Amino acid sequence: MERKYAILGETLKHTMSPPIHKALFDLRGREFSYEIIEVPPAELAAKADYLDSLAGYNITIPHKMGIIEQIDKLDDTAKRYNSVNCVNNKDGVSTGYNTDCVGFLETIRAMNVNFGGRVLLIGCGGVGRMMAIEAALAGADLTIAVLESDMPLAEQAVKEIKVMKSDAKISIVLNTAVDTSVKFDLLMNACPVGMYPKVNACPATDEMIAASDAVFDVIYNPGETRLLKKAAEMGKKTSGGMAMLVWQAVKAHEIWDGDRYTDEEVAAIIKEMQAEVDRDFPL
Repeated sequence: MERKYAILGETLKHTMSPPIHKALFDLRGREFSYEIIEVPPAELAAKADYLDSLAGYNITIPHKMGIIEQIDKLDDTAKRYNSVNCVNNKDGVSTGYNTDCVGFLETIRAMNVNFGGRVLLIGCGGVGRMMAIEAALAGADLTIAVLESDMPLAEQAVKEIKVMKSDAKISIVLNTAVDTSVKFDLLMNACPVGMYPKVNACPATDEMIAASDAVFDVIYNPGETRLLKKAAEMGKKTSGGMAMLVWQAVKAHEIWDGDRYTDEEVAAIIKEMQAEVDRDFPL
């Protein structure tokens, strides 16, 4: 029997969710439909009954927080971030999850880096806050590098982290004042610098990249940002944002249907989806 799923957002012209989920459903031979639902925030409540009729759905901006008052339960991941990007409807009960953090952690696991070591994070808004929290909870010695205007965001994130983990090791610096005399196990970029169409920008200096063993960039358009290109040329391990996007979708399928996927299957989908984005947005 065909099950109905969807992606819920406001402007979804370039969403990669339908092809990613189609690839995952096809791998397990599942019959499904996956639609795009564009709704402005003011009309979200009116969609409640229809959303409840689906087997499950994904949520993107601007509804990740607004959807919370329309669902019955929150998983611990959703409670931690007060943000929902995946809902499972089962036996008349809707449960919200945050699979972004799982997708991020799976991406880092697949990179095979020392996530509990010295970590440098550039940017701390939105997804950066989540990355900061997960790094701190993993026991990392975390340095957050931000613009002066984003200093309050970083300070707020540190306060939240200290409540969760009082002995967390975190320092905040201006992105112009990162100490590159020390080595980092991982450099993570969580800011939009280098994203299409401004692909020649780079959020990190050559010295910051050289001081890091591995580099993760949350951006997936383009697949190889200037940051990742420079890191690869220096012989560093690299991973882009498409990996995180696909892994968070994999977690949704685990929640919805109990389906599991191998690293090889996921890697093939990441490669296929990245090729699609790079074809649609030629540099």
